[in-house]
Amino acid sequence: MRGKKAPIRKLPKDPIYKSEVVTKLINYVMQDGKKSVASKIVYKAMEHAAKQVNSKDPLEVLLSAISNLTPKMEVRPRRIGGANYQVPVPVDERRGLILALRWLVRVVRERRRNVGKPTWEVLATEIVDAYNNTGEAIKHKVTVEKMAEANKAFTQFRL
Repeated sequence: MRGKKAPIRKLPKDPIYKSEVVTKLINYVMQDGKKSVASKIVYKAMEHAAKQVNSKDPLEVLLSAISNLTPKMEVRPRRIGGANYQVPVPVDERRGLILALRWLVRVVRERRRNVGKPTWEVLATEIVDAYNNTGEAIKHKVTVEKMAEANKAFTQFRL
């Protein structure tokens, strides 16, 4: 490893749910620096998702969906003796959260392009899908974990 490790910066908690995860999701949804627009999208989507699953707490629904989206294992390329191997490694908590949010927002943007619904509506349905362990983002998680399982033979090359 070269240089120093980047310091972990603390994010301010969002004003409504007092959660760093919601702040992170808002930052991922945000485009062109329009944070207030992103906040409205995320809050509206969380409320709508909570109504769809008959829950009183939108934060609980979101956190459950994100925990369902978080992968346990992923593959990392490792060069050994001139050959590249896909080595399965466990995903730590912070990286798992980052991957889950990234996949969620990517799927929402792709789906939004295909259907003519507002972003908050698409985000709400994807949160509900993740909550129920279905949907495109969950498929991506399953693919990543299957790849790690398939390359189990290379675990001895782990760093």
